[in-house]
Amino acid sequence: MKDCRGGTRMHDKIEILENGSLIQHGKHNDRIYLMKLKEKDVPSILETLSKLAIEHRYTKIFCKIPKWAAPLFYSNGFLLEASIPGFYNKQEDVLFVSKFLSTDRLLDVENSQLQELSKLLLEKSKTAKSSKKTVSEFKVKRLGKTDIESITEIYHEIFLSYPFPIHNPDYILKTMDENVQYYGVKVDGKLAAIASSEIDKKGENAEMTDFATSMTFQGNKLSTLLLEAMEKEMKKQGIRTLYTIARLKSIPMNKTFLRFDYNYSGTLIKNTNIAGNIESMNVYYKHI
Repeated sequence: MKDCRGGTRMHDKIEILENGSLIQHGKHNDRIYLMKLKEKDVPSILETLSKLAIEHRYTKIFCKIPKWAAPLFYSNGFLLEASIPGFYNKQEDVLFVSKFLSTDRLLDVENSQLQELSKLLLEKSKTAKSSKKTVSEFKVKRLGKTDIESITEIYHEIFLSYPFPIHNPDYILKTMDENVQYYGVKVDGKLAAIASSEIDKKGENAEMTDFATSMTFQGNKLSTLLLEAMEKEMKKQGIRTLYTIARLKSIPMNKTFLRFDYNYSGTLIKNTNIAGNIESMNVYYKHI
């Protein structure tokens, strides 16, 4: 797929394994991401991931797993990077574990941003429940198929790269038909800001993700407005746990989630190719 700025976008591929586990892998993020683990793939999943990593010389294996599978992964050299309690139906925890296959993947971590994050978390712990101010002149609406072109235009404008092909209209359409709901703010009929909720109805959780505001409308706290509206909608739909994986470098986005009383649960080191580089990501969650 061609970038509107002239470059060629590269994306990792998503595959379903024989017993139903879901992975994403490729050189774009230079990793394997185990997105969903099926019990039937245990313990053979470890050998599958290892062989794939060796074949393609990936430098990280990143896995999202239920807590019951943790001992198996720990025994195979995986490290805990983050966790969310009560992720599945407010009962079972989810863990984000990783195996680093190159020391370079652990070098040049964003130390200044980590120190700033520590200050934010310390300030948060000293303050009472945050107040949330929204911008009443703007309204949030759920987006549909007629908005796909506008959605991809904003993602082209804001993200030089992204871990999933959100710049591709076909991908947006596919996710809309599956488990992703897109929300946006329009000004005079033009889309100004967007975000999405990736919903796991069976597990009663949703990822609040893909936040982007057009350059023209930045500074109006539209991400705050979107997050508040999306939270209300998720609660109506029976979702009980919300989470996000936010860029460590995006301190304003981290502040937004902390302001909405999300809990910081860990940092995924050098995990995601976003905005042109592989960056570390912070995990936040909230029970509603």
